[in-house]
Amino acid sequence: MELHNLQPAPGSNKKNKRVGRGPGSGYGGTSTRGHKGAKSRSGYSRKIGFEGGQMPLQRRVPKFGFKNINRKEYKAINLEALEALAAAKNLEKITVADLRAAGLVAKNCLVKVLGNGALTRKIEVEADAFSAKAEEAIQAAGGSVIKK
Repeated sequence: MELHNLQPAPGSNKKNKRVGRGPGSGYGGTSTRGHKGAKSRSGYSRKIGFEGGQMPLQRRVPKFGFKNINRKEYKAINLEALEALAAAKNLEKITVADLRAAGLVAKNCLVKVLGNGALTRKIEVEADAFSAKAEEAIQAAGGSVIKK
């Protein structure tokens, strides 16, 4: 290897298109933007979903149904999961923080306890909501229900 035959590694140098630097560059004049029209102007930006004046797909497709913006989405936790958690960690009171620590519930989730499974321990359960069956089962086992 000598100074006169040094060259960059293949693929390391990309030829940049230097636009608007005079006619000698091959990209002067209209600077690759063509003639006239909105796309040739500085500051041009097309709206998302714009289809050249044709009615956009998002407006052509029929819409139906109803989205309630005030809907509360709960993460369902069954009694069997509470029973298993209480047995594993020897808990008498289960809070939402305990469920988060066990990885059953994400950080900002609302928790609803459902009545699937059996409860044999006396547990005090704190959650955002309870089904009627779950509430009955917890109280039948001698525990109590705390609604946040």
